Amino acid sequence: MGNLTPLAQFSPTPQAAPGLLTRKQKAAIIVRLLLQHGTDLPLKELPDDMQVDLTMMIGSMRHIDRDTLGNVIDEFIVELEELGLTFPKGLAGALAQLDGKISPHTAARLRKEAGVRQSGDPWERVRALDIKKLLPVFESESTEIAAVMLSKLDTGKAAKLLSMLPGPKARRITYAVSLTSSITAESLDRIGISLAAQLDAVADSVFDKDPVERVGAILNFSTAATRDDVLTGLDETDSDFAERVRKAIFTYTNIPQRIAPRDIPKIVRGLDPAVLVTALAASTDPEAAKTAEYILSNMSARLADSIREEVKDRGKVKAKDGEEAMSDVVSEVRALETAGELLLLSGDEEEDA
Repeated sequence: MGNLTPLAQFSPTPQAAPGLLTRKQKAAIIVRLLLQHGTDLPLKELPDDMQVDLTMMIGSMRHIDRDTLGNVIDEFIVELEELGLTFPKGLAGALAQLDGKISPHTAARLRKEAGVRQSGDPWERVRALDIKKLLPVFESESTEIAAVMLSKLDTGKAAKLLSMLPGPKARRITYAVSLTSSITAESLDRIGISLAAQLDAVADSVFDKDPVERVGAILNFSTAATRDDVLTGLDETDSDFAERVRKAIFTYTNIPQRIAPRDIPKIVRGLDPAVLVTALAASTDPEAAKTAEYILSNMSARLADSIREEVKDRGKVKAKDGEEAMSDVVSEVRALETAGELLLLSGDEEEDA
């Protein structure tokens, strides 16, 4: 006991002098202070190297005195007050700042020319894409990669994607999800970066709609003869494309399969009564007659009886007038769909009454 060194002779732990602190140390102090007071700092938006430096610096520091803390805070406040405007660092930062403001085509070209990959969490960008862009990746990637991708999507989008895949492939991917629990964070990030880069490389179409939707929209307002002739030709050259176009088309005779009974009154209210009577009077072939009966049976009995009388009085309708009236009915359906007033059924299923 007699050999113990007196406490007074121990050197105190050195404290950082305000003037000797580096900017990284001061940044670490400010971040530590803000986190201690519950501030939610979006540190994950910083470049990876800055996140590493900040974490290492916070881990290497021990304590500072009140005067030093006060000086660092004062200096930080002065710098904030003197700050006028900041710009993002480099082209990657500029592209991130202008995301959604410049055209996707321009952004993709700049990124490709400069060899810049988009910053931030790649999985956030993957999750933000619509199903039409994700589906080709699901179809082309391996089962294991598709399973990882499925696990990172929200459940609703994942379920929708699975329903669009062939049964055997969907089952293989679903089973593979159970094997993803051991994947490391580093591997997950690499997969996300690879998928995001692959999706970035997909050229953005100069058209607002895909070919199926464009052809379908054109044929919606073509005459029945033209529509049938075009579809017959498509069957001969590309039967798969023709089938998808058929599903995209909505015509007068599709009303019973694709319009819910409750939506018929909305359509009727938006039509000129004379147009409706003409369309119904022209519904003489079997398919059109089924449509006419579907419309009449889903409105009030009194109104239906009144319209039946008008149709009877209208007599025979010229083919051209009948097609124009039916086209007007379709236009009203499309207008209500665009306004969100009704939802077209898929055609493969009918809504329960």
